[in-house]
Amino acid sequence: MKKIRRRAVALLLIAALVIVGMVQYVIEYIDKGERWALYFSSANSGSTAEITDRNGIRLAYMSAREQRYADSQHRRLSCYHVTGDFWGRTGTGVLTNYWNHLQGFSLITGTTQASDVKMALTVDCKLNERAYDLMDGRKGAVMVMNYKTGEVICMVSTPAVDPADSSADVPEGAYINRCLAAVFTPGSVFKLVTAAAAIEKLPNIYERQFYCEHVYEIAGVPITCAGTHWTQNFEAALANSCNIAFAQLAVKLGQDTMVKYVRDYGFLSSHKLDSITCSAGSYPTDFVGDPELAWSGIGQSTDQICPYSLLRFVAAIANGGELVEPTLIIDDEPSERTRLIKAETAAELKRLMANNVMTSYEGATRFPGLRLCAKTGTAELGDGTSHAWFTGFLDDEVHPYAFVVLVERAGGGLTNASPIANALMQELVK
Repeated sequence: MKKIRRRAVALLLIAALVIVGMVQYVIEYIDKGERWALYFSSANSGSTAEITDRNGIRLAYMSAREQRYADSQHRRLSCYHVTGDFWGRTGTGVLTNYWNHLQGFSLITGTTQASDVKMALTVDCKLNERAYDLMDGRKGAVMVMNYKTGEVICMVSTPAVDPADSSADVPEGAYINRCLAAVFTPGSVFKLVTAAAAIEKLPNIYERQFYCEHVYEIAGVPITCAGTHWTQNFEAALANSCNIAFAQLAVKLGQDTMVKYVRDYGFLSSHKLDSITCSAGSYPTDFVGDPELAWSGIGQSTDQICPYSLLRFVAAIANGGELVEPTLIIDDEPSERTRLIKAETAAELKRLMANNVMTSYEGATRFPGLRLCAKTGTAELGDGTSHAWFTGFLDDEVHPYAFVVLVERAGGGLTNASPIANALMQELVK
């Protein structure tokens, strides 16, 4: 009897191991089956695949015999983080994230289908080239989208690498897509979030007065401002980008309210651009006390945001509070629409951002002919350097474009980031 029992236990153990092995195989097959099928050829021997920009200009091509990128090195560099490469060195490239679709691999048959695929992207490669040149070798990110359709028409991350030149030196950080896969201290562009919360939660916000004499103490901790603005109202405080006013607003709103707005507007979420995963930001969600809360309300403290999340936010402001989810792939599926911001709040933010441009940014001189609504940011990094930000949109039904520009460690946003946005917007409205 004991012998039978031991044999039964042994058989059950073997059966369990077989089941575990089969489950492990299925998991590995789903994850790696495509690579197994294409082990001896990185392209489907029975098909071709081509990636183009919105105007039909070729960005990448593959068949059984060859793998190619755009003919121009300039184009390859400026569009690198859009297309990626055939080895998946940058995780946000279309070649990596849509490899299965381009190859037609089937999990059922374990083979690739013999069909030709042409994928058109929403980006304009010539606009990408212009943005790449405007970055002038500096690290950073540039994104432009149509806030009515959701189409991302420009996405440039620098530095980049030429995927067709395997012998070239790779700059540090060249494989990181700063538009989608990185987070940065936002500085004063974050004041748009604090402003939105103040508009909705603080009664008579437009009648309130804020006094700024460069330094203000909260619980014994000095909060410093770049200027001295004396007595100002809410509208002027945003136009002046006054740290003291927005520090006071953040403390008045309270940490729970600030966290709710940061979360509701998507800054703490890992979004998707089609099938491409983007980085989630951070904000002090645990208790930090009034001084740290004050710094967080002006985009400092431990605040970190992804440029893509900021683009979604300003695009929603531009579109009356409704976000048309961004897309990188041209297809027949309509983009998802989300009510991200209350319509009344979005209208006020738009008015305030237009006022920024006209009263504090020398709009007529710096941005001639543009109906621009914007916010600058100079994000201090604690080592004497600052990230330069500029974000906003055109209040223009014919040219409905929202943008984000980030230049790492470049200094002031108005001086160093806004000229890039202006040049691109001028190009688009020609």
